[in-house]
Amino acid sequence: MNAETPQAVELSLPQAFLLLATDDKDGKPEVPVFALRTTVAGAILAELDLVGAIELQGKHVRATGATPGTELQHELELIRGKSRPHSARRWVSMLEGRAQTQRIYEQMAAAGIVEHVGEKHLGRFRAVRYPEKDHAPEAALLEKIRTALRAAPSDLQPPETGAAEDAAAGAAAAGGGPEAAGPGTPKSGTKAPEARTIALIALMQAAGLLGKLFPEADRVRASELAKDYWPSRAVEDELRMIRLAEEEAATL
Repeated sequence: MNAETPQAVELSLPQAFLLLATDDKDGKPEVPVFALRTTVAGAILAELDLVGAIELQGKHVRATGATPGTELQHELELIRGKSRPHSARRWVSMLEGRAQTQRIYEQMAAAGIVEHVGEKHLGRFRAVRYPEKDHAPEAALLEKIRTALRAAPSDLQPPETGAAEDAAAGAAAAGGGPEAAGPGTPKSGTKAPEARTIALIALMQAAGLLGKLFPEADRVRASELAKDYWPSRAVEDELRMIRLAEEEAATL
């Protein structure tokens, strides 16, 4: 492990979740594979929501028309290209899969954060694992989450979309003062948790990961947050359907 001071690294929500959900040493998932892949799909929606590319309108996910720079352009085009809108849970179901998860792992491997271990050998497949190579990005994430969990419960509110955040930042920059930036703006001298960190906490709770990494966390508040934030709620709904299907299959 790297014992140096954690350095901030710009990770997308799918990357951040996957890094935290993978054992540092053996590179195996800390949660069941179906939960890992489902939450990665929810993290894709959360990332697109935070940058203002999509939003939840009623029960359906719709593209906003914004064109932010994102590595998730393919997923955004899928949402834009659908003639009929889908629910958030339906999109989680459509986006989840081994290929998506492995692609995000490979992005982090290319960045030197994790290491690709395991290849096809003599015609036989070996399991591919992604143990940690550089601990600094994960350490920085863990510190942000730890700080956020120590904040007042009122600070742990579902994040707004990227478009709403941009509008709030613009109002503050225009000289309107703290009040002009919106109701969630922290008072002078305080710093509320970042929207990205709160979204990550909600996704971790939905996947069953938060309690494993932070056993001291307020699980009641975390559960409320996961239900209030639409991408993590979609993950919980899809995981519930998967578990029900498994239970039914076991009785046949």
